[in-house]
Amino acid sequence: MKKLNISILKFVFAGALLSSINACSKLEDFGDTNVNPNGASEPLTGALLTNVESQIGGYAAQLQPGLYCQYFAEPTYPGTGLYTLPQLNSSGNYSGPLMDLQLIINRNTDPATAGLSSVIAAGSNVNQIAVAKVLQSYILWTLTDRWGDMPYSEALKGAANLTPKYDNQESIYRGLISDLKVANATFDENTPLLKNDIIYAGNVAKWRKLSNSLRMLIALRMSRKYPSSSGVAATEFLAAFEDTYKYIETNADNFTVVYPGGNFRNPWFAQGGSVDNATAKTFTDALNGLSDTRINQMVTVPNNGVPYGLTAAYPQTPLFAQILNASKRTDASPLVVISAAHVWLAIAEAAELGWIITDAEEAYNNGVTASFEQWGVNLPSSYLTTGPANFNTGQGVSSIGGSTVAGSNAITPDKRSRIALQQWIAYYPDGLQGWSNWRKSEGILPAPASGVPDIKPTVNSRNSSGQIPRRYVYGITEYNLNGDKLQQAVDAMPGGDSQDGRVWWDRN
Repeated sequence: MKKLNISILKFVFAGALLSSINACSKLEDFGDTNVNPNGASEPLTGALLTNVESQIGGYAAQLQPGLYCQYFAEPTYPGTGLYTLPQLNSSGNYSGPLMDLQLIINRNTDPATAGLSSVIAAGSNVNQIAVAKVLQSYILWTLTDRWGDMPYSEALKGAANLTPKYDNQESIYRGLISDLKVANATFDENTPLLKNDIIYAGNVAKWRKLSNSLRMLIALRMSRKYPSSSGVAATEFLAAFEDTYKYIETNADNFTVVYPGGNFRNPWFAQGGSVDNATAKTFTDALNGLSDTRINQMVTVPNNGVPYGLTAAYPQTPLFAQILNASKRTDASPLVVISAAHVWLAIAEAAELGWIITDAEEAYNNGVTASFEQWGVNLPSSYLTTGPANFNTGQGVSSIGGSTVAGSNAITPDKRSRIALQQWIAYYPDGLQGWSNWRKSEGILPAPASGVPDIKPTVNSRNSSGQIPRRYVYGITEYNLNGDKLQQAVDAMPGGDSQDGRVWWDRN
């Protein structure tokens, strides 16, 4: 976490920057703000919310973990895909979006500020608090799935605690689920609804569906640690699944950031259009092998991916598949963060695990269908019936990726492996979720399979172990600013601070 003076400067600057905003409800309203240098330094909580929501897409558009799960390849400057050391510093996250959300919570909670016009102009106190908690939970989830242990219970306290402890990931996961349950119970449709909300336009019912969906996804990620139907993961999943306020069932309720373009661009606009990045042959082979027509929207045409883990630049002629169809990565393209497909496939997996009583095949088919609809592609008539993706008999794809990842495959001999493969496809291009779900899937197929799909590390690995990274190591900033507390966490981690170590839910 950054030092106090930086946090204070950020607080004051944010207040001055945002003081002239009244009730923006779209990104373009926020982006065109005229800053009055003589304005009051009283931060508008609604503007803070808009600022955070405008940054959410960045958590779902990460190249590095997408390289680890072989969504992407590096045709021009190989490096990350060869497993050079992955570092993550927390300072920009804790002092940025997370602190903005904490300011919203604090100002709506403190009796001295809760009634101020700069606060209540954005809607009721309870609804602002609830949305901030949901968004905090999502961001913290993305951080802990890269790191493992990290500041949580003592984080975001400002001057009260500049050196927070690193909580173990199990307690963080339980805390995130608890926070989402509290948020869901806090929402109130009978009070002034949220303004400045560029995700759901203040629709409390949709925010509640998102909170339940996140609870289900977070609970499911604990399935290797708590596989039993009576365990905490199954219990929490079931509670969210059966909650009165439901979950994301249709694409109309997807957690989506809609970008206006200009100053607020879809993050794939630059990343996906760069010839420095490409879709990996591993991914295109899998979709081509399934005769999966989503490929024409997920990548550019021609859909020939770049071999993963090369040591030299790949020829640009003929053209190779870039990330996303060009129409899906304009500066104003919407970016889906959590979708109906993700949730339905999670329901299918929970049903196969015996956690809930519902038709797993129906949930699987719903998830696949929702994914095709999300991409604007008609579902081929044979895809779920006689094709290699059929829930009961689909065998997947026997070989993917080529010689640089020899032995990689997307075979699916059972129902859980078919669900896992469709999850890997549905999360594209969200590299973090794809990488996390692949790590979680290890053990579904018999050893020595590495997960579903069964992707092998590049033969050109620069990691001394030769393995695909399982976590990010702590960045130098962490050691410099909170070294004592960090060292305590590192000492307690199996294998220490290593990219080959595993986060808690990834350990057998």
